[in-house]
Amino acid sequence: MPTSDGDHSRFNGRWPPLIGRLRSDPMLFIRSARTWIDLGVLAPIGMLVLSAIMLLDLRRDAWDKAERTSKNLLQVIERDIARNVEIIDLSLQAAVSNLKSPRLAEVDPALRQLVLFDRATTARDMGVMLIVNENGDSIIDSNAVPARALNNADRGYFQIHKAHADLGLHISPPVTSRLLGVPVIVLSRRIDKPDGSFGGVVQASLRLSYFSNLVDRIALGQEGSINLYLSDGTRLMRYPTVPSDVGGHLAEAPIFERYLAERSGSFTSVSARDGIERYYTFTQVGDLPLILNVSLGTREIVAEWQAKATVIGLAMLVLCGLTVSLSLLLGRELGRRATMQAELAKLARTDNLTGLANRRHFEEAFDQASRASARTGRPLSLLLIDADHFKTYNDRFGHAIGDAVLSGLAEALRLSVRRPGDLAARVGGEEFAILMPETDREGASQVAAAIHKATATLTLPSAGVEPGSVTVSIGLAVGSVGDAADLYRRADSALYEAKSSGRNQTRCALDEPSVRVPERRVRLATS
Repeated sequence: MPTSDGDHSRFNGRWPPLIGRLRSDPMLFIRSARTWIDLGVLAPIGMLVLSAIMLLDLRRDAWDKAERTSKNLLQVIERDIARNVEIIDLSLQAAVSNLKSPRLAEVDPALRQLVLFDRATTARDMGVMLIVNENGDSIIDSNAVPARALNNADRGYFQIHKAHADLGLHISPPVTSRLLGVPVIVLSRRIDKPDGSFGGVVQASLRLSYFSNLVDRIALGQEGSINLYLSDGTRLMRYPTVPSDVGGHLAEAPIFERYLAERSGSFTSVSARDGIERYYTFTQVGDLPLILNVSLGTREIVAEWQAKATVIGLAMLVLCGLTVSLSLLLGRELGRRATMQAELAKLARTDNLTGLANRRHFEEAFDQASRASARTGRPLSLLLIDADHFKTYNDRFGHAIGDAVLSGLAEALRLSVRRPGDLAARVGGEEFAILMPETDREGASQVAAAIHKATATLTLPSAGVEPGSVTVSIGLAVGSVGDAADLYRRADSALYEAKSSGRNQTRCALDEPSVRVPERRVRLATS
């Protein structure tokens, strides 16, 4: 729906000052010092937030890499151990099965050795495979015919098989082999006689060097380690190798209790052994009573990330510092320029001699006030003031004294105009004007009287100007129809009348004809 000019003006009047300035000058936001200062603060904050997100993402990548590495190592080692234990166990089961053949005792001892033991016994880290009778004496030796004299009745695995008929495969804690003289673990199975009674044990030893050879080329860092435990907490292997740790018991350690509670998993904990925090990944080896773990030092996991974070963090701090500094410098420079421009704009609208508004400022304000008066119907008063006999001052005392008189008059006008909306201006050589929106004839007359009173007391001792020697003539006009030219013309006519009538007085112009014309037309129409 179309709107009138008055409605549009009222709408524009509701805009906040800043928005109004932005509409008139879209580049004001960019040239604003506050804008650059705010950007100087917000930009570094944004950079720091993005950097923090990036660093957190890199840290998460470091932990993801550690998790993948641990799981991959664990899987490879677990599969190798499970496969080799299975091969040895199959050899043990084959020997137990073959011993049940009634004709085996009639076979030549060398041939019987070949029947009972396969080539698995010749593997690099394989120790020796023996069959011992119910008294613990060796009766068949995979590496010697006849069997070397040996009694293992005191070994823990022998006693366990003797006491438990359904034990199945048993893996012993580390022991020193009596035949080889090196640390081994013994994998064994029970031999039953035809009547079900204990008939001995078939056993195979596996050198502990097998585990060392399996992991000795794996780089885990200085704080990383690989451990293999029996389910009772006995440590079978540790890498890097620490001989005193092999055979130790960790059954009571909180970490080992977690191993037993879960078949596999990962967690971060502080080692009771050396107080180092590590990331542990563990699993049970197949269905065997073995638990394998791979641990990585948390400091080493994040060491590379910390180095990157330090470099990136320092770079961001430098960049943020530069950004803030440059923004502040730019903001300060823009602020200085804005202040200078504001001062120049003020000077362009101010009379240099008197400090009052100049003619340009007066005309702009007069046009705006006339429009507002036409829109609201409220009165607009205009005073035109002229210094009496000013030319005489200039001719008699010189221009310096004339300028002093004008400055004194300007101060008198300034003291007489008290409302913020009123405007006092110098519009000519010795001619001044006072614009008073929403002021009727009576109010304007009071201001004019105040000006006469203030002028009468004006003194300039240095120039020999006594009180009452400076007077002014004032023309007063009031309007409300928005015709600025007519209002000015009527005030100027009133000023001329005041001067013609003897000066030092105020004359009021008649009301504008346009206000009374409609009324006269009504009388004519109704007569």
